[in-house]
Amino acid sequence: MINQIVANGQVFSNTVAAWLTQHPKRVAAVVTALLLTGGGGAFAVASLAPDAADLPVREVLEAVRPLALPEYNQDAAPAYVLYRTDVTRSSDTTSTLLKRLGVDDAEAAAFLRNDRTVQQILLGRSGRQVTAQALGDQRLSKLTARWSAETEGQFNRLVIERTPQGFVSHVESAPLMATSRLASGTIQTSLFAATDDAGLPDSIATQVAEIFSSEIDFRRALRKDDRFNVVYEVLEGDGEPLRTGRVLSAEFVNAGKTFQAMWFQPAGRDAQGATAKGSYYTLDGQSLRRAFLSSPVEFSRISSGFAMRFHPILKQNRPHLGTDFAASTGTPARTVGDGVVEFAGAQNGYGNVIFVKHRNNTETVYAHLSKIMVQRGQSVSQGQTIGLVGSTGWATGPHLHFEVRVNGIQHDPMAIAQKSETVPVSAAAMPQFKQVASNVRAELQAAATLNSTRFE
Repeated sequence: MINQIVANGQVFSNTVAAWLTQHPKRVAAVVTALLLTGGGGAFAVASLAPDAADLPVREVLEAVRPLALPEYNQDAAPAYVLYRTDVTRSSDTTSTLLKRLGVDDAEAAAFLRNDRTVQQILLGRSGRQVTAQALGDQRLSKLTARWSAETEGQFNRLVIERTPQGFVSHVESAPLMATSRLASGTIQTSLFAATDDAGLPDSIATQVAEIFSSEIDFRRALRKDDRFNVVYEVLEGDGEPLRTGRVLSAEFVNAGKTFQAMWFQPAGRDAQGATAKGSYYTLDGQSLRRAFLSSPVEFSRISSGFAMRFHPILKQNRPHLGTDFAASTGTPARTVGDGVVEFAGAQNGYGNVIFVKHRNNTETVYAHLSKIMVQRGQSVSQGQTIGLVGSTGWATGPHLHFEVRVNGIQHDPMAIAQKSETVPVSAAAMPQFKQVASNVRAELQAAATLNSTRFE
């Protein structure tokens, strides 16, 4: 009997499955109707429920005890500290400095006025980074001043601290940290106007002019829309910028021609056993240090070039066989190449003058000096300060008259500098150089995409 029921059920299941396969649309209609009917039924049941407004309401009141809090001890609460950083001014007094730092503390002011270390190192000194830590009531907790040390790679730190016995001060040294910064700009009027707009410190702008001085005449050859990209060093103490370092790499586009430079110092030692010296090179390994610099002073305005001119004292047109560099009295005058001092003293219209003899029958002249700092027969090296700019002799104002003579005949200093020889990277250092140059290309490309930023 059971077997018969199972067999009949199997037949019924097969029949239903065949029908479902043959009529899928009818199956969907039936399911939809069932769902709608079920929803209607649910609605009907819900509509028969009692109205919520008719249900009984009972109010329950219960007292709630607040949690116990620990007793607040104001003296034990952590005091918050306010930090403020500024730069000292030569006109600062104890009161003006503390006020600018947001400190109102008579005890601290009295200490700063009377402490000999503070008087010698801090007050009256401009340009020193100062950070004050003040308590919530504006009393001074700690004051730190930082400035560059004479020791290479170090900075000095003056620390003034509040102790239970009163304020104390001491001076300590710490290592400078070098970081890199990028800048980019476009020439509209002058080099220094463009570097100011780009936020470059003047010391970096001067270095850029020096690096490319044998390739670009920055006094006469700049064009509107010339552009530059620079990667340079900033030396920091406790995270605060204290001074700029050297230019690490630079790119200058002048009249559509691109010039690139990078600082490179080979690892190891030179042939004499000394640490290998660094220098600036093009990115393909050619040195930018030539036998002669193009200028005996750091980048400055040329007041009279190598050409015919109306002589301001003799009142007549005559050739000007040198170059006059406008500079204030006391500006260092440097030799443009290695050589030996042939004459150092006063001579007619030249006033105080120095003659330096170089190889290949070349001689350089530095005139109108206010001070001579070398002697006859002394060997001098390129870039060495040999005197100070002045207005001695036939001069209407402070400037440096500079001449380059080859076999006794005066030549344009810029032309001589551009023709002087250079020294490439050695074959042994070339693999290291190429690796550094690859990184430099990426940095200069990144600098070119920057908006102008200011060095603070």
